[in-house]
Amino acid sequence: MSERDLSAPPDDFIQSFKAAPLTLRGRLLRLGPAIDAILRRHDYPLPVASLLGEALTLAALLAATLKYDGVFTLQTKGDGAIRLLVADVTSDGALRGYAQYDGDRLATIAAPGQPGPSASAPRLLGAGYLAFTVDQGTHTERYQGIVELTGATLAECAHHYFRQSEQLETGIRIAVGQGVDGTWRAGGLLVQRLPPPGAEVAALAPPQDEDEAEDGWRRALVMVGSAATSELLDPGLAAETLLYRLFHEKGVRVWPPKGLRHSCRCSPHRVEAMLRQLQPTELTDLMIDGKLIVTCEFCNARYTYDDRALASP
Repeated sequence: MSERDLSAPPDDFIQSFKAAPLTLRGRLLRLGPAIDAILRRHDYPLPVASLLGEALTLAALLAATLKYDGVFTLQTKGDGAIRLLVADVTSDGALRGYAQYDGDRLATIAAPGQPGPSASAPRLLGAGYLAFTVDQGTHTERYQGIVELTGATLAECAHHYFRQSEQLETGIRIAVGQGVDGTWRAGGLLVQRLPPPGAEVAALAPPQDEDEAEDGWRRALVMVGSAATSELLDPGLAAETLLYRLFHEKGVRVWPPKGLRHSCRCSPHRVEAMLRQLQPTELTDLMIDGKLIVTCEFCNARYTYDDRALASP
């Protein structure tokens, strides 16, 4: 692939690629309207919105490396000012997320006049864990991986997970920011080192000794780290162009991008099914002025019920 003028790809997509000599696979992600819609639905302080944006980006990157039919969920839980982050993505590309935080504690971390995401993930999240869950329905076994929150960023926490729990070496770069108009954007780059090619692809990849393979992987990590925030967030920079800039010495093969979108799975039917599992006394305790209001933590949708609605079959 050579660098050339390309029309900008649509926002909200993930691009799979492989770099020669067939021992490096990766994902390039861009989020625009989808992440902006998620973060704007809540009046999150800037550090909370930024860290949730990182969680959403990381969840989409990791989910794209898996083959599953269901929901991939990333969750952090800690004792810091941001108690909980949840981001999930379905196998058909529906993305959503939310955060729970202590505003008073958060105010003591963010410096006056500098409310941005300057505080590191450990200061915001505290001690706790990072969990990944793949749920493919009631008739399949859930997969879950858990690791201690270790690292200055969520990407570094994920690196720690792969070092501790997986055999696949992984490099991740994430960027989240707001434009001059206040809209949110995010970008991410993930590369993974694949095992040496087998006999069936040996003819397509020149043999590498161990030192050569190690040196190639180190160069790949440097390339990922060299991706500028502006490059990852720029909707006018085509994905193919950015990948060429980073990996042109070895060549890059790309696959058609997969679309992502913001979509919440809450609905009146789901909420009513949940309420019908409660005892009448529990429902009464939850009512205020004769009404029960349920607010979806993901999308902030509100569902209101009265005695008549709750009593109907």
